Parts: sequence; C-alpha cells; structure tokens
Amino acid sequence: MSTYTVHAPPPRRGESAAPPERFKFVRDGFYFWAFLLAPFWLLVHRLWLALFGYLVLSGAIGVGLYMLHILQSVGWLVGLLIALLVGFEASTLWRWKLSRRSWTLVGFTVGDDLENAERHFFAAWATRRPGTALVPAPPRSYSAPAARGAASPSDIIGLFPEAGEPR
Repeated sequence: MSTYTVHAPPPRRGESAAPPERFKFVRDGFYFWAFLLAPFWLLVHRLWLALFGYLVLSGAIGVGLYMLHILQSVGWLVGLLIALLVGFEASTLWRWKLSRRSWTLVGFTVGDDLENAERHFFAAWATRRPGTALVPAPPRSYSAPAARGAASPSDIIGLFPEAGEPR
C-alpha cells in the first residue's frame, strides 16, 4: 500500500474553499521515471527551480570532475547517485512546489493505487464534521520537569546514580 499526501489549492475568486476535484494526491516513495529521466520528469511536473538546481548541480559536478581529471566511470557513478537522489526525493520536490504556491496540506491517505487512495480519502472527507481537521491532532501531554531544588556540588550529571545513594 502506498501513502499519499493530499493538498488543496488556494481558493479562486468567489470561492470560500477549493472544490475537492482540484485536490492533488502526491505519493510517497521512489519515482522510477524521475530516476530514469530526471530532467524530463521535472519538466513534465513543471518543477522549474528543481530542474534549474539539477542542471547547475550536474554541470558543476561534471566540470569539477573534468578539472580534477577523474575517470569517466566515476562521473557515471556520480550521475547515477544524483539520479537516485532525484528518484527518492521527487515527491518532496513536488510537495515543495505545492507549498510555495500556497497549497495547503489537507490530509494523508493510503491505498493500493491512486484511485483506491482517493476513495479512502473522500469517504473519510464526506463523513467528517464541518470545521474539523481530517487528521486529528495528537493530544498534548506536556508535563513540567520535576524540580529537585538547587544543584549541589556533589550532584552527578548524566545517567549515573546519585552521589551517596546505594545501587
């Protein structure tokens, strides 16, 4: 099962909230096509800043390896590692683009595929009370640290027994 994050676009003029048909589902995990064809995948998803960074990074590493007279096999290995990085971080780059464009994270869902994940999400979305978050916030359970009084010179710092106490 795959995990998806659900993002809502900013509302258009005259809308109080964006309609659910415009929500984007971004799958977590490895993107094979982003690994295999990174520049084209970045172009298709209109990740212009990520494409610019990819091209600058690849070019700078290529020039650096050429200037240092490094073997071509090392350059190929570095290119493979950069492609792996893009494949693993493709969903993060996509979410970064959405957050820069003021899309809000609405929730999370799981499913075997995108259609199944959409069904799960919208089933939960339809049954929720208006004005409540889809994913409930965890309860806050903060407690104040135990006060023992002023520190004495015989106190031991760390995971050691107190000075003078039996073990």
